[in-house]
Parts: sequence; structure tokens; C-alpha cells
Amino acid sequence: MTTTPINEIKPYANEPFTDFGKPENVEAMKEAIAKVKSELGRNYPLKVGGQKIETEAKITSVNPGNVDEVIGFVSKADREVAERAMQAALATFETWKKVPARERAEYLFKAARLMRERKHEFSALMLLESGKNYVEADVDTAEAIDFMEFYAREMIRLSTIDETMPLAKIPGEDNRLTYIPLGVGVVIPPWNFPLAICVGMTTAAIVSGNTVLLKPASTTPVIAHKFVEMMEEVGLPAGVINYIPGSGAEVGDFLTTHPKTRFVSFTGSKEVGLRINKLAADTAPGQIWIKRVVAEMGGKDGIVVDETADLDAAAAAIAASAFGFQGQKCSAGSRAIIVESVYDEVAERVVKLTEQLQIGLPELNFASGPVIDNVSYARILDYIEIGKSEGTLLTGGAKAPGNGYYIQPTVFGDVSPKARIMQEEIFGPVLALAKAKDWREAIDMYNDTEFGLTGSYFSADEDRIAEALETVHCGNLYVNRKCTGALVGVHPFGGFNMSGTDSKAGGYDYLLLFTQAKLTSRKA
Repeated sequence: MTTTPINEIKPYANEPFTDFGKPENVEAMKEAIAKVKSELGRNYPLKVGGQKIETEAKITSVNPGNVDEVIGFVSKADREVAERAMQAALATFETWKKVPARERAEYLFKAARLMRERKHEFSALMLLESGKNYVEADVDTAEAIDFMEFYAREMIRLSTIDETMPLAKIPGEDNRLTYIPLGVGVVIPPWNFPLAICVGMTTAAIVSGNTVLLKPASTTPVIAHKFVEMMEEVGLPAGVINYIPGSGAEVGDFLTTHPKTRFVSFTGSKEVGLRINKLAADTAPGQIWIKRVVAEMGGKDGIVVDETADLDAAAAAIAASAFGFQGQKCSAGSRAIIVESVYDEVAERVVKLTEQLQIGLPELNFASGPVIDNVSYARILDYIEIGKSEGTLLTGGAKAPGNGYYIQPTVFGDVSPKARIMQEEIFGPVLALAKAKDWREAIDMYNDTEFGLTGSYFSADEDRIAEALETVHCGNLYVNRKCTGALVGVHPFGGFNMSGTDSKAGGYDYLLLFTQAKLTSRKA
């Protein structure tokens, strides 16, 4: 395989976002949506080794913004297919692990270029399958490109670390440290970033020399299939990525407990993440290693505002963090804790901004779209009813019209820090506002959660900011900005406590999770 000369690899830079203020970009997205719509309702096979497998059982992917519209019918793996995929991945690993790191990285560079050329097409499919608007889908696709570009460079760096960061030398010995792949991994990405996180988790594993069994979320399997097709198009050897959507209880548990599984990379709910961690901890007969679990499990993120803050900026950040993609982000700011002297003013501004959000079809680029499926829809509406007994309903609080899973962006005020809507991850367009007597109590209230993923602190006082940087307990803390919107290479992403293993996706130590360090010492 021809690889780009090392001196021609450009320094990493984040993929620019599309400016939808320009009419030509809006028109390009509309054209991409029309193209994707002309291809709806297709059948999508499993991919195991070099084989396409059609199964009788299907996953029906539905547009959450228009439930009469079927995105596609995806073959559904069972345990038998999962075992075949495991054997294909094991066999491929024996050759893939020997492929030079530079060559593995080149597949990612090629895929990034191809995705960049088809950016709107990927975004349009994601928009229809997951309910994202133009901006949210565009950012997701840009992040997928970022992950491939960043991890390709990272693998090259790790493969040359003996030259760039040599070990200390002693007379009479030649010592080297290399990073070698683990083996076969199970990759279980979420539906809320169905392209970016799927691409990031998968490409991090394969560029490190591993082979993977990719089990995408059952609500967004078609966008994952499109990614796998693209990797085939750039020439990735068959069996490096095996595409096997299926039931978590059947396929997920089977592969997690499989003796040949070397690692599980998971992003999703706390409950599922803890189950995976527990299952992976047990040693299966024939297993000769401790399985590695890389888990990002969500959060109950919040924004703290003190009385010195820019209140307009704080209110805008609260609304954006709470309601971007309908609050369906693990980084979503579903809590705001405001010092009492400015509480009423901030709450009023947040409500006003929330009520400006228009609800409707993502393909028409409304600010607020549907939640992902009927299960989420029912759960979020249940939490809204709980919230009505735990705080004061300031706006929203009901279903929204439309042939999909639409819910009004909802704000509750005067919520106790111990209330369920302040403690439990809702994963929907529901925001709880709480009042604190001062900034230190506000930080204590922020920290009073089992999670620790993202947070924001708004203040103009440098001494308070310095203390907040030390005492606010989360993996990603932002000052005077929203708590969503981490950029690859800029904001390595991962959290504390029940938010997961703090794996720092998009960071300089992430690939170490998919490799093992081997020291070789040779007498000179």
C-alpha cells in the first residue's frame, strides 16, 4: 500500500464546521437530504470477514421525526453469527497486527478525505436516522473526520516514540519500548453521536492494530453501515471491522463474556456500562488475560453561575447546553445552579431563550427536533411528571405536535439538589434550576452527584475561578462557556465516578487503552 511521505503529513487541525448562514450550504444540505431519501427502505446485510450475511430477523430503523418513514432494514446478528464474526476477527488479527503502523494510519487518512468529500451526505443520513438538525449533524460528521485524522497521527507518533522520546541509556544495553495491539475488541457505540463516536471508537482500535466486532446501536445502525462501507471502499482488509448489529442481551453479553474478547469499548448508559464491566470481570474458561473495559457512561452535568458572572452569557450557555440535540448528549447541562442574588434574573433569561426554540422536523432544520425513540419519549415524559412535583414548571412540560417523538423543551425552577431531576440522567430536553446561597455552596451542590463528566463555572472573579478549577469534580470543566462541544485534540473527553473510566477520547493517551507496552532489552 502506498503511504503518504511522513514529511507531507500536515499538522493536525480540526475539521471546519459548515456555515449554514450561507444559502449555498443550505442548498447543498437539502440536495444531500433528497439523495438520501431516494435510497430509504433498503436492506443492509451484516459484514463478517469478507462475507455479507442476510438474516431473516431485521432491525427496522425509523426516522424519529417522522415515524412513517423507514430508513432501512438491517440484518440482525444472533450468537451464531457473533461467533463467526469472532473467528473472522481472530484470524484477521494475525495478519493485521503485522501491518506497519504507518500503513494502518493511511487507511484512516484516506477515509477522512473521502468522508470530507461526502460530508453532507453522511450528515443528511444521520439527520434522518437520529433526528439531528443541520448544525448538530454537521458537527457530528466533522468530529468523525477529526477522530480519524487525529488517531492516525497518534498511531504514527506512538510507533516512533522510541526515536522521539527515547529511554534513558545505560552502557552495554539496547532498550526499546513499543506499543503493540491487544487483540479482538468489541466496540459498542451509542446512538446519540451515531457517526462521530462510532468512528472514533472503531478507528482508535483498528489503527492500533486490533480487529473489532462493531455492534452499533439498534436505533442508528444504517449510518454505522455507511461508515463500514466507506472503510471497505478505501481498501481496509476484510475482517478488520466486522459489522454485527444485534440485541445487547444476546449478542452484547455473549461477546462481552467470550474468552477470546480482549477488550470492550463502550459508550452508553450507566446501567449498561456497569453490566459490561461486571460481565467482563469474570474469567471465562480458556481466557488467558484480564479483559480491558473502556467505558463512557453518561452524566448529570451542570453549570454553576455566581453573582459576578456575565448573566447573558451564562443564560445562553445554560440553554444551549441543556437543549442542543434535545438534551440527548452525555455532556448536556441538565442542571444549573445559580447564586440566589441573581437566580431570578438568570432563570427569566433562560426561560425566554428556551421559549424561542422552534420545534419540528430536522430536515427542515428546526432548532429542536424529536427524541430518539418511543422508549426515550415515554421515559422523558415520566420524568417531566416527576419534575412537576419536585419544582416549579417554568416552561414546556408537555408533548409537542408532529408525527414523531417531539417533547417541549422544559425548564423547572426552585428544584432541591436532592430531587430526582437533579440527580438522575434524563437524557432529554429537561432542565432543572437550583438556588444556592453563595458560590461555594453552588459548587458543593454541583459535586453532589454520582456522575462527573462535564461542568461549567461562570464567574468574573479570578480567585473563585482558581478555586473552582480545583474543586469542581468532573473530567471536563469549562469556565465561562457551555459544557457541551468538546473538540478532538483540544478537549480530551471523559469523566469521573459513574461517568466512566475517564478514557479521554480525542486525547493523547487514548490509543494507549488499545495497546500494551512491550519493553525489549538486548545486550549490546
